[in-house]
Amino acid sequence: MTATPPSSRDERLRHWLAELEHILPAQAPIRDFVHHNTLHGFQHLPFAEALAAAQAVTGARCYWPLARFREAYASGRISRDDLLAALADAGIDDLEVPLCGGLRRRDVWLAALLVDDTAPPAAARLAACRQLLPAPPAVDWREFAARRWAALAAGVGRQHSLRDLFARLSGEDVLASVRGILQRHLAAHLDLGMAAWRNPAHGQGFYAAWKASAGRDLAWELDELPDIRDEIQHLPDDAVVLLEAELRELQPDEAGWYDTLLRLALEMPGWSGMFLRRDRHPLADAGVPVAMVDYLAVRVFLERRLCGELLRRLIGSPGGLAELDAYYRAHPAEFLVRDAWHLGSLPEDLLAAAGRLCAVPPAAMLANAAAWEGLVPAVAAHFADAAAAAEARALAGLLEQLGEAAPSGLDESGARALLDELARLTPELRGQLWLEAYEGHYREQLFGALAANAGRRQVAPAPTAQVVMCMDDREEGTRRHLEEIAPDIETFGAAGFFGLPMYWQGLDDAQPIALCPVVVTPDRLVREQPLAGSEAAGARHARRRELRLRWRERLYQDTRRAPLAGPLLTAAAGLPALAALTATTLAPAWLARATRRWRERFDGRVASEPVLTRAASDDSGRLPVFSDEEQVERVEDFLRTIGLTDGFAPLVLMFGHASGSRNNPHLSAYDCGACSGRHGGPNARVFAAMANRPEVRAGLAGRGIVIPSTCHFVAAEHHTGDDSIEWYDLDRLPASHQADFDQLLAKLSEACRWHAVERCRRLASAPPRPNPWQAMRHVAGRVADPAQARPELGHATNAAAFIGRRTMSRGLFLDRRVFLISYDPEADSDGAIVERILLAAGPVGAGIALEYYFSTVDNEAWGCGSKVTHNLTGLFGVMEGAESDLRTGLPWQMVEIHEPMRLLVVVEQKPEVLSAIVARQPALQELVGNAWINLGARDPTSGALHRYCPRRGWLPWAGSRVLPQVARSHDWFAGESGPLAPAVLLGGVT
Repeated sequence: MTATPPSSRDERLRHWLAELEHILPAQAPIRDFVHHNTLHGFQHLPFAEALAAAQAVTGARCYWPLARFREAYASGRISRDDLLAALADAGIDDLEVPLCGGLRRRDVWLAALLVDDTAPPAAARLAACRQLLPAPPAVDWREFAARRWAALAAGVGRQHSLRDLFARLSGEDVLASVRGILQRHLAAHLDLGMAAWRNPAHGQGFYAAWKASAGRDLAWELDELPDIRDEIQHLPDDAVVLLEAELRELQPDEAGWYDTLLRLALEMPGWSGMFLRRDRHPLADAGVPVAMVDYLAVRVFLERRLCGELLRRLIGSPGGLAELDAYYRAHPAEFLVRDAWHLGSLPEDLLAAAGRLCAVPPAAMLANAAAWEGLVPAVAAHFADAAAAAEARALAGLLEQLGEAAPSGLDESGARALLDELARLTPELRGQLWLEAYEGHYREQLFGALAANAGRRQVAPAPTAQVVMCMDDREEGTRRHLEEIAPDIETFGAAGFFGLPMYWQGLDDAQPIALCPVVVTPDRLVREQPLAGSEAAGARHARRRELRLRWRERLYQDTRRAPLAGPLLTAAAGLPALAALTATTLAPAWLARATRRWRERFDGRVASEPVLTRAASDDSGRLPVFSDEEQVERVEDFLRTIGLTDGFAPLVLMFGHASGSRNNPHLSAYDCGACSGRHGGPNARVFAAMANRPEVRAGLAGRGIVIPSTCHFVAAEHHTGDDSIEWYDLDRLPASHQADFDQLLAKLSEACRWHAVERCRRLASAPPRPNPWQAMRHVAGRVADPAQARPELGHATNAAAFIGRRTMSRGLFLDRRVFLISYDPEADSDGAIVERILLAAGPVGAGIALEYYFSTVDNEAWGCGSKVTHNLTGLFGVMEGAESDLRTGLPWQMVEIHEPMRLLVVVEQKPEVLSAIVARQPALQELVGNAWINLGARDPTSGALHRYCPRRGWLPWAGSRVLPQVARSHDWFAGESGPLAPAVLLGGVT
């Protein structure tokens, strides 16, 4: 990827940084982790093109390994019809392949997809194919070596870095030294409160701080470089000056400077991305300037010096690419042998001989010129023969897969025509077709379920309660179990901030926190304060909590830096620590409950309320709260969005969503994404408080939404980790509603217990077939266990999103794979409401699905590896162990059961309405038109289903509607540990 920069130096740098921002990871500090599209910078391209471009730039895999797709095919998760449909969507025509006896292109591609590359074809067929193809021509090894070297040298900066090239030729990688040198300085400079020491010059920026201390670094990796300490001390004070000077040395062609910077940044994408993120999004509480040019200047300087020293050891003299180019043009035999040795594809005897030559010290290399030249003809011949053998294997595998359909009497021309067809089917295109087939199989199941469910179930005409939950796919199970237990309860789903973008400051919060989607900047602040008459209890609570936290800080932080206090504390705390460790290991849930009770008794409980009616501004300069008129607007907009404008039940529960765990840097990744990776309970609480205010209800009545006086809004928060519920402001519940509330509480508690049973089926350490109480104990113990790498599964099963009335899917088992977003199309003929939903929920759902997708298909590149080896770094990220790149994406334990596919969004609206919305919204044009999500439509009148194909437009669906039927969810999932197809639930019918 080459960027053509503007002319001036400053403009050129700004342009380069803007380009890097599109490619490097954009993950925020881990305390603010929010799901996003890993390939955000490529989203302007169609999905398949974007993945090909990203793979070309990064080298990372962008599709599931073909072996996993073939496993899905063998198990029935992909069918032959699915593959044929994927080929049709891709525009693979049914024309005949020339010279192949009437064989059609679609059949060739289908057979090629099904060939198992890991299984060698039959020896007889392979021999026949070798005879059918011409023998490889004689190789002029000098010309062959010159071509290979020219290609490698020209790729420096564009396909690989100078460090890559040196590693290929020498087997020695300087990146380990670069990373070791840089990471300590980077971690200290970006630190958000973990480091015990700060560089005295950190306020002058990273480059100045590094230059002031690098020469005095006690853990010094550069001692082997002559005069390096003095050189660092005499570097220019301006990082830009150093950057330009070093780039000129490293890459004489200025047109390749950006590509060189990109390659170097991508060698440490985590650190590079975090530094650039902090440059672009400064943190007010960080206290240090962060400029990406500082990082790049140091990175280029280290690359040039370390590679120069490696070159001296490789060819006997220092220099750069120009010197290496001159050397290998003069010694092509040495290059070819080194290159072949690096690839490791030679026969054992040649590989051993090449290894012995590559180990020769530089001073003795010229004396061994005859040995290099004696080996190189066999090496070049092996390369040529390997290419011919690969063609023969591919052809033999294809003919075996075709079976009786294989053309008879195939000659050399026909064989070449088949190989040309195989060449068109690139690895990227294979991955795309398999993914389309995999997604198509699930889409057929889901569409079949919706069709089978059409018109079979309605909500009770007078529900006893209405429960508004987060749209989160994990809540699909909670809603389903609640509806099975209580058919007279109506449920809704919406983004978990409930239409209230706000800063929230609880009693125990030192600073306000944003509770809304990360793309929204709130302009309203809601604080929690003690109830009238509880001010003294509130002040006492604040003092005791501050005392407890101060003592904890002294015990856990201050003493670890003291030479005597640390060992003394360790000795004194031995027995208590052993007791705590025993309890944590054997009874983590009990210890967590006991600790929470002790903390609440020590701090004291305080009755509180959210402040909703403060004046528009106050003397402290805080942001205003929502005015009465704004409260009316927010409540009205939300109720109209979910389709709840009349028929209010006596109790309306706003059910926020949260999660939690111990010893887990990725805590925010489990929490509510609609609340910036934090708890959604405060949003539910504030919304309920607003909706209960007489002033708000009067305003709503004037806008056509009449909430009867017999209706009371209640707020709670559902913890999807341990399936517990925290209730808010029950002291305000009218006595007339107490009996109804007790029934609702009992039903919700039972639903959460059955939800825990369903979750346990995917957890390997859970008891087999647990009863609801056993399941609750197990999930509570997981969340409280600091050694648990899988506190919950998060979004690891997400696959689809429904936007429509609950009647569309109520009564279906959907395996906790679907985001459920409530919407009434009958009240939205022009699509204005669903347009807002798509603009808000579309990017959120797509971000979650795509981050899980990429972290699954190549966890090493796009994810962050295993939690077991993670080391929290500076409170902003994780490394593997004590030294690695900063890891981004999701840990393996969050995605190991995930099935990577794009989100299928099914909207209950007419296709033409959706087309008009997408056409006028650029953000949706990217997501839908470029196929980053898959879109389906269910006609709200006829129930007809359509799917959108970017190449072919809206396609009607007419598949199978036969589904298995069971009484309740438990009858379908009991004893099963893998993903399950949809099923019709007969229980809980109203």
